[in-house]
Amino acid sequence: MRKRDRALVGPGADASGRTRHAPPRGGARQRAPHVDDRLAPPETRVEYLDGAEIFAAPADPPHATQHFDLTYVLGAHVAKGYRGAVDMLTRVDEGSDYAPDASVFPVKPDRGGRRRLEELAFEVCDKQALTVPTSKARRLIDRGVRRVFCILVKQRRVLEWSRAMDGWQPLPKDAVIDDPCLVRPLPIQALLDTASSDDAVARALLDKGVPALQAALAEGEARGAALGEALGEARGARRAQDGAGGHHHRAAVAPDRDPGRGGARDH
Repeated sequence: MRKRDRALVGPGADASGRTRHAPPRGGARQRAPHVDDRLAPPETRVEYLDGAEIFAAPADPPHATQHFDLTYVLGAHVAKGYRGAVDMLTRVDEGSDYAPDASVFPVKPDRGGRRRLEELAFEVCDKQALTVPTSKARRLIDRGVRRVFCILVKQRRVLEWSRAMDGWQPLPKDAVIDDPCLVRPLPIQALLDTASSDDAVARALLDKGVPALQAALAEGEARGAALGEALGEARGARRAQDGAGGHHHRAAVAPDRDPGRGGARDH
């Protein structure tokens, strides 16, 4: 093997355990592989970044729970024509093949019938230094991903990659992610606060017009209309009863008449 080559061994990729080679540095720029051309062996924790093998380790809380919260909120916001994914491998370049923690990509395949590149990508960072997420984000942007975000678990912050700065830009907690991939703007606070996430998910599902929710709303409206009608009838009956009672009272206080003369009795 020449020294300028890097040997990339993908354990579990196949029975032979064959060696894969990253392209030599300094050579002519080649056409990027398709996003589905694998370098990392699927269904393992092995990824490749710039020709180096890295290991995607499992997580403890709160890192693990942040993953769950992200997919819960993001999944509800994905617009028609798009699909969300978790830990989906993307071949970024010749030496990089890794999976963002969550991503959103078009449902419609490309001309070759294969999946298209994701448009949004999310990373969750806890104990891991920002070095790796930064390298991943920069390569994803170079590959054509429109927007890349990073959630800092300990700091309770959300960052977005800035092309102008070539680095991370913090987002205010009252900001929203407004994007064609999403059915409505996604509040940053909903990614950080479980109390806000349910409200954001409910609003997104209402905007989607989910049949079960529409049926529940229609049923609630029907119950409200029936209750209003019943209350209206009850009030009308009470008013009629009050009116009848008043008439009877007026009859009771009419001047007494002498039954014999048929006239009023002198007092």
